[in-house]
Amino acid sequence: MSVVWVLDDEENIRNLIKRYLEKDGYQVRTFTSAEELNNALVSSSPDMFILDIMLPGEDGLSLCRSIRETSDLPIIFVSARGEEFDRVLGLELGGDDYLSKPFSPRELIIRVKNVFRRLHSTKEKPEQKELVYENMIINPDKRTVTVNGEEVGFTGKEFDLLFILAGSPNRPYSREALLEKIWGHDYEGEERAVDDTVKRIRKKIRTKGAQPRLSTVWGYGYKFDV
Repeated sequence: MSVVWVLDDEENIRNLIKRYLEKDGYQVRTFTSAEELNNALVSSSPDMFILDIMLPGEDGLSLCRSIRETSDLPIIFVSARGEEFDRVLGLELGGDDYLSKPFSPRELIIRVKNVFRRLHSTKEKPEQKELVYENMIINPDKRTVTVNGEEVGFTGKEFDLLFILAGSPNRPYSREALLEKIWGHDYEGEERAVDDTVKRIRKKIRTKGAQPRLSTVWGYGYKFDV
């Protein structure tokens, strides 16, 4: 049974999400603040987080950032803040999906299932070989990237995007294809999420002196140059 932790300061929202998730067979634990959830993480962890953004004290975006420093566990944002900036920022920080309030509980259940399905399909893939390009090594099993022998920190989606491009060097991928492969065909966000993720990858590998580059194919997408 998958365990889902729900963080929302509105009691009726917490209870609504909890009721529908439990009805669908999930084990649910609810929290009213980021501090309360962080305290619980000291001794245990869930299989998925559902986080509100607007919270008293530490907000959901800041909490997502801290979770991503040590974990790739899936995160779904549920928030009344539905502006494009908030959606993109939440996904940039490592969120797996975003649902604006008010929402249909059934839609939330579908999104939870879709995120778990993508996660499980990734785990069930056959063992993949390490990619070595000049002074860069990409290890898909450990999900690590090293440049000149030094490991570079990546979020889950940053690693996935780099690995897809590096898996077919010099082949251009469209933004639409990358969006579907990494965020899923049901993702309703903008292609800007791809651009921003590439921008962060470039900065990280250039800082470490990587020789391979991510090149822009103008009006189309990106490719991994070696």
